[in-house]
Amino acid sequence: MKKAIVIGSGVSGLSISRMLTDNYEVQILEKSDKAGGLIKCDRIDGNLFHKVGGHVFNSKDTAVLNWFWQHFDRDQEFLKATRNAKILLNNKLIGYPLENYLYQLPENETRAIVDELISMLVAEKEKDTSYDNFKDFLIGNFGENLYRLYFGPYNSKIWHTDISKVPLEWLDGKLPMPQIKEVIISNIVKKEESTMVHASFFYPKRDGSQFIVNRLSEGQNINLSFNVDEISVTTNNQLAINNGSIVTDLIVYCGDVRKLNSIVSIEDNILKATLEAVTDLPSNGTSNVLCETDDNDISWLYLPEEKFKAHRIIYTGNFSDTNNEGTNRKTCVVEFSGKQDQETMLEELKNLPGNLKPLAFNYEPNSYIIQHKGTRSKITELKTSLAKYNIYLLGRFAEWEYYNMDKAIESAMELNRKLA
Repeated sequence: MKKAIVIGSGVSGLSISRMLTDNYEVQILEKSDKAGGLIKCDRIDGNLFHKVGGHVFNSKDTAVLNWFWQHFDRDQEFLKATRNAKILLNNKLIGYPLENYLYQLPENETRAIVDELISMLVAEKEKDTSYDNFKDFLIGNFGENLYRLYFGPYNSKIWHTDISKVPLEWLDGKLPMPQIKEVIISNIVKKEESTMVHASFFYPKRDGSQFIVNRLSEGQNINLSFNVDEISVTTNNQLAINNGSIVTDLIVYCGDVRKLNSIVSIEDNILKATLEAVTDLPSNGTSNVLCETDDNDISWLYLPEEKFKAHRIIYTGNFSDTNNEGTNRKTCVVEFSGKQDQETMLEELKNLPGNLKPLAFNYEPNSYIIQHKGTRSKITELKTSLAKYNIYLLGRFAEWEYYNMDKAIESAMELNRKLA
């Protein structure tokens, strides 16, 4: 049986390694001392800490659902929840998505937004829908008032970049395309949003996404604390890792694509050029604080206002009671864009709702990828160059796509079909 090496043990690496075992002898190399990548969790005095985000599972792809549930007992091991997201504006909780809850805003804001939407609806046949970037898309579909109130400040905060430079294609499959008529009707009949992938979701009864990591890790050959410093080609056209300490027929790289230029040692000018072209791709990190909080029934709370440095609170303690085993209160994760010092975050917690008490801190330097014009073409060219040597890219930071868990699995399935 041929050998395959998977570099990285996040959800992408764990998924593809399980899929490849039908045709390959697979080994996973992981630089950390714990599998899981961005979805791994820690227990802090009994409380579950999602160190990067608050990962839940659902998909509209039947093949992804079927594959995932082959590894779990949905009824016995998971809870199903309905998303109850809110937006904090002017110290008031507003429904999410905001465009469906305009009636909850102050009357002057509602009137200005609805007047603009009606004008846009009247001119809809004449409007140009070929938007060049994310900012123009948001203004073109929701209007200047909604952009000013929510979409502009929130997205600029979370991505920490000029969103007029973010191309529209990164949104493919991530957001339902809004219809102004439906927005207006939703506010009249007060219709709940149900088209989003995570309008409802599944969550493990115990240990959150770490439970998913642990299950997908079972029976796998995972080499932890292993740094891949070099990838080269042997005389018989196999791949060698770290000066030949490992020799393999195939590599699936699930790490940070920007680092490959310093790792791949292959004399190929075209490959070198495509590797160099992705070394400066921008990303954004997150600082997270695990907190105790007052009781509530919220799943996500979005914080668009500039007065807050944090951009959202994820109420992971509401996902499962077992997440709160070290406290009599519920827990949540407060997420900040970029690196924040603890003193700044502690001051911020005093101004956020819920009488928050900090329990633990984490900083992840790379959690959100940022696409610019040309990013996808650079990755496509690199994939073509690497495939000649049986090296393949997979995952959020390897493919430079904003994958959630379900999209990571979907991409792994596509790659597995290609390699089968």
